[in-house]
Amino acid sequence: MDFTSTRRTFALRLGSILSAIGVTSAVAPVRATAQSSSDANAIRKLNGEGKPGSEKDVIMPVIVHNGLIYVSGQGAHDTRDQKDWTIESHTTNVLDKVKKLVEVGGGTMDTVLQANVFLVKIEHWDGMHKVFATYFPHGGPARTTVAVAALPGDSLVEINCIAAVAHK
Repeated sequence: MDFTSTRRTFALRLGSILSAIGVTSAVAPVRATAQSSSDANAIRKLNGEGKPGSEKDVIMPVIVHNGLIYVSGQGAHDTRDQKDWTIESHTTNVLDKVKKLVEVGGGTMDTVLQANVFLVKIEHWDGMHKVFATYFPHGGPARTTVAVAALPGDSLVEINCIAAVAHK
């Protein structure tokens, strides 16, 4: 085997490896610490108003990293009489919260890539789905919906998601 063939084989294999792991991570490793918001690789932990969270916050509602927005699970936490609860009102309440947090992170509902929906009763799927569809008129994200035994705050539904930061 000649030298040119060996270099070509090496270059092709190296190119495949860099492509598989992402050139940016091979060239400049991502640091797992928060940095200035101008650093594209910074991990930004934000509260519900879009301000940096403190070290006292155990759960952050919004994390922005590497062009993605991670929104923690949002529930309805309804304070009305339980007989007035509906899956439609809870889903609207939850998706309004999700929308606000996605926007805090720099995205829109059109940039939501993936959502996880947790229902206390699978029978609520139709009502939840009808409301869910109104928040995604241009097509929804990839979604998983599961039934669970209970949710915090007696919510009928909880939703978390991953969205892309919208390019301006």
